[in-house]
Amino acid sequence: MEVRNRSAENHPRTRGRCSSRLQRRWFGVDLDQQARGQRDQSALDRFLRSRPFLAQRRRSRRRTPRGRSTVTDVFDDRRYLVPFRSALLPQLFADVLVVGSGVAGLRAAIAAAERGQEVVVLSKRDAETSSTAWAQGGIAGAVDADDDPAFHAEDTIEAGAGLCDEVMVDLLCREGPGEIERLIGWGMRFDREPDGSPSLGREGGHLRSRILHTDGAATGVALASTLLEVVRKNESIRLFEQCTAIDLLTVGPEPGSPVTGVLTHHPRYGLQVIWAGAVILAGGGAGRLYRETTNPRTSTGEALAMAYRAGAAITDTEFVQFHPTTLYVAGSVRALLSEAVRGEGAIIVDRHGHSVMDGIHPLGDLAPRDVVSARITDVLAETGESCVYLDATRVSGGLAARFPTLAARLEEFEIDPSTTRIPVHPAAHYTIGGVLVDADATSTVPGLFACGEVAATGIHGANRLASNSLLEGLVFGARAGEAASKREDSGQRPRLVAEAPRRRAGELDLVDVRASLRSAMWRNVGIARDGEKLRDALEMVDFWGRYCLDKTFEDADGWEIQGMLVAARLVIRGALARTESRGTHRRHDHPTTDDGQRIRYVWTRGDSAPTIRPASSAPQEPRSDSVEVAS
Repeated sequence: MEVRNRSAENHPRTRGRCSSRLQRRWFGVDLDQQARGQRDQSALDRFLRSRPFLAQRRRSRRRTPRGRSTVTDVFDDRRYLVPFRSALLPQLFADVLVVGSGVAGLRAAIAAAERGQEVVVLSKRDAETSSTAWAQGGIAGAVDADDDPAFHAEDTIEAGAGLCDEVMVDLLCREGPGEIERLIGWGMRFDREPDGSPSLGREGGHLRSRILHTDGAATGVALASTLLEVVRKNESIRLFEQCTAIDLLTVGPEPGSPVTGVLTHHPRYGLQVIWAGAVILAGGGAGRLYRETTNPRTSTGEALAMAYRAGAAITDTEFVQFHPTTLYVAGSVRALLSEAVRGEGAIIVDRHGHSVMDGIHPLGDLAPRDVVSARITDVLAETGESCVYLDATRVSGGLAARFPTLAARLEEFEIDPSTTRIPVHPAAHYTIGGVLVDADATSTVPGLFACGEVAATGIHGANRLASNSLLEGLVFGARAGEAASKREDSGQRPRLVAEAPRRRAGELDLVDVRASLRSAMWRNVGIARDGEKLRDALEMVDFWGRYCLDKTFEDADGWEIQGMLVAARLVIRGALARTESRGTHRRHDHPTTDDGQRIRYVWTRGDSAPTIRPASSAPQEPRSDSVEVAS
C-alpha cells in the first residue's frame, strides 16, 4: 500500500507517509462549536477522493450498526496485534510469567521463586536498562527512630490531593521498611553518615527526612543491579532479554476472559507462545507519549495497551506526573535533576535570580511535584522564557561531593553548579494511572496481576509523593509474586487463532507518527489542559488510530506505535472525563477542585463511557452507572 497526496505526489516528505502536515491541515482550522459538528465537508470529500482506500473504508463504516462508535471499533475490536495460530508456534511453559524487568517485575519474580514457582521474566531490552535504572530519587521509608509509618502515610495522602486509597497507603508505609531491610540483606548499599547511621534525605512533600539514596542520585542503578544479581543466582528464574511481549493471551476474545499466557517476539526466534498459570504485568509506564520526558525509550505504554486489549479495567489515566526539574539544554536528553538536590538547599529561580516558589506553598521548593511543576509552567507562560533555573550554589558541601553522578552529567555540558545556575524545565515523569488492582496486585481479569508503574493501586491518588515509586515496586511486586504463586493453574491452553485485518501495513512513516503524537500530547495533554485542547488531541489520536490500528506490522516499531495510540487515547479520555483540577490534572476551563469528583474513572474495552468507583478500596464493585465523557 502506498499513500499519495496529489498536491505533493513526488515530494520525499509526503510519499507513503502519514504526514504531520496533513494532520495540521485537518485539525488546524479554527472552527466554532456549531461548525465543529459539520466539519468542512468539501475538504473532507477532496481528501477522500485523493485516497480511494480511505473512501472505501468510510463507505463501509456507514454500515456500522446504529449505536456503535466507528472510532471505538478501531480501538476496541482489535484483540491481537498480529495474526497467529498458537498451535503452530514454539511453546514454552512457566508457573509464573513476569512481563518487565524493573524493580516491580524483579521483586515479583523473586517472591514467586521463593514459593517454589518456575518463573520466566521478559525484558524488552537489556534488563539493566529498565526505568528503575534511570531513577535518581531514592527509596522512601520510615526507618528512622523519630519517624513512623503513620507519618509517612500522612505525607503520601496529603500529596495525593484527596484521591489516595488510604488502605493501600497504609500497606505501603507499614511494609516498606521490611523491604528496605531485605534489600540491605541482599547487599544493597545506601549512603551513610560518618557514625554509620543511614543518611536520610528530604524531598518534595515529605515533612521528615526519610529518603535513602545510593551515591546521592544513583539509587536506581544500585537497586536494579542488586535485584538482578538475586534473580540471576536463582535457578528457578529464567530471564529472557530482548524479548517483546506483544499481547496477553486469553481463553476467549471477550473482556474478562482468563489470561493464560503471552505472545512474544524475539529477534532471533520470532513469534513464541509462553503459557503460564499466572501472568504478572510489570512493564512500566507511558512517559514516552510526551515529547519532553525523563523516561527511557521503552516507556511507551505498551503494557497498559496490552492489558486494555485483554479486557482489564484501567483507571486514573488522566494523572500523569511531570517532574519540575529536568536539565534543559538544547539537543540533550531531559536528564532528571533529583529533588534531593533541593532537599540539600538548592532553590528554583527565574533568570533574574528571584525565587519561583516564594509565597506559593508552605514547603517552598519542596512542595509536592504537581505544585512546583504548575508554578514553573505559569512563570514560563508569563515571562515567555523557555526555562527556569536551579540554583545549587548553596548546596551544603557542594553538589559534586553530595551528588557525584549529577555533577558528572553537568560537566558534559560544561556547567559548573558551584558557580552557574542550571537551566531546568518540567517533563513527563511518571504514569500514575494504569491497571486497576487490589491489595494483592490482582486485576479484574482472572490470571492477570499488575505491579509497578503499569498498575493503579490508588496509593498515589492524584499526585505521587517523591520516592514512593521504588518503594511501591518493592512492596507490591512482592505481593504480586506471592499472590500469583497461590493461584491454581487452570491448565487451559486453548488453540488460539488470530486472523490478520483486511489491510496490511504499507509505507507508513512511523517516525513521523511517533513524533507528531508526542508533540500533540505535550501541547494539548500536558501540564496545562482545557477541554478544547483535549478534544483536538482526541481527534488527532482517533485519526491516527483509524490510519494505523487496522494494519498488521511485522516488527516492534509498528506494535509500539499501535500501543502508544491506545495508551494516549486512554489518557485523553480520562482527562476529558475529569471536569476539575486535582493533583497533576489541571484544567484551565475547570480550575477548581470538585468534591463530587473524589472518584476514580474506570475504563474497559468495549465500553463507550467509564464506570465510576470511590477512591477507597473498601470491598465494593465499580458502580454500574456510567458517566458521559465531557465534550
